[in-house]
Amino acid sequence: MHKPVLSIIESDRPEKWQEILADLISEPKALIEYLGLDPEARPHSMAACADFPLKVPRPFAARMEPGNWDDPLLKQVWPDIAEETIDQALSEDPLQEADFNVHPGLLHKYPGRVLLTAAPHCAIHCRYCFRRHFDYSANTPGRSRWRDALDYIASDASIEEVILSGGDPLAAPNAYLRWLLAELDDISHVQTLRIHTRLPIVIPQRVDGGLLSALRALRSRCVIVLHCNHAREIDQTVSGAISSLRNEGHTLLNQSVLLRGINDDKSTLRELSQSLFATGVLPYYLHLPDRVAATGHFRVTEESAKELVNALQAGLPGYLVPRLVKEQAGESSKTRLL
Repeated sequence: MHKPVLSIIESDRPEKWQEILADLISEPKALIEYLGLDPEARPHSMAACADFPLKVPRPFAARMEPGNWDDPLLKQVWPDIAEETIDQALSEDPLQEADFNVHPGLLHKYPGRVLLTAAPHCAIHCRYCFRRHFDYSANTPGRSRWRDALDYIASDASIEEVILSGGDPLAAPNAYLRWLLAELDDISHVQTLRIHTRLPIVIPQRVDGGLLSALRALRSRCVIVLHCNHAREIDQTVSGAISSLRNEGHTLLNQSVLLRGINDDKSTLRELSQSLFATGVLPYYLHLPDRVAATGHFRVTEESAKELVNALQAGLPGYLVPRLVKEQAGESSKTRLL
C-alpha cells in the first residue's frame, strides 16, 4: 500500500550534518588558506571549477596535512590544471548511462537490479567522478514524480535489488529518505536495498539517529557500500559512524577507485584494506577509473593495476583483497580483471 506523498513533515531545524553540508569549502582560495598552502605551487583551473565546482566538507579537509600539496586527500578534490587537457579517448558519458535512463531518476543497466539517483548532489566533488557530467536536472523527480520509477520496479518481478546512488543518497534529508526507502520496501519482490554513499566517510555526522531508525524499519536486507580510497580518510569519527551502522546488522562493503599518485601502490592499498577491516568493512571493488572527460591524469593502466592486486594477494588474506574491476558500456555486469 502506497503511503501519502505528503505524509511526512520535515523539521524546520537542520541536523548537525546538514549544517556541515551547508558550510562546505567551495573556493580554491579558501582551501589554500585553510591548509596553509603556497598558491603559486599548484595553480587551479578556473575552467574546471566552472564545469565542476570545488566542494569539500570541513571534516574531510581537517584530515589533510597542512602545507602538503601532495596530500592524498587533497589531490582527490583539487581542480588541477590537468583537467583542461583534451583527450579524445575520454567522454562525458563513457558508460552510456543515458541509454539506460528508462524513467527520470531510474537507470536499468543490469539484470535483476536497478539504480535510483536518489539525490542530485554530493557532499564532496571528487575530481575523478564518473557522473560529473550527468544530467541531474532531468533525473531529480520530486516525491510525486517518483511514481513512474516505483511503478516500473513494481511491475518487473525480476528486479530483486534496488541501488540508491546519485549524487549521494545520504545527502537527502532523513524524512525524504525514509519515505523513499519505505516505498521500495513495500514492493514484495525487492529483497535488497543497496546504498552507495561517501557521506559516512566525508561527513560522519550524517549517521544520526534518524538515518539509523529509517534503516532499522526495513524488511529488505540493507547493504551499504562506502567509498573510501585511502586509509587516512578514516579517523575516529568515521570509525564511530561505521560502528553505528555495523551494530545495526547491515552489510558494510567498500569500493575504491585506483587513482594515480594517490593510492596506486601496494603499501597504500594494503593499509586501506586493513584499516577498513578494523572498522568492520570488507573491501569489495577496486575500480579502474572510468574514461571520463577531464580525469585522464588519474588513470592507471590495466597492467599496472593487475600487478598491484597480485602483490596484494601475495601478502593479504583473500577476504582483504578487493576485486579489480572496470565498467564497460553495454556489458551485463562489471568486468572483473582479477
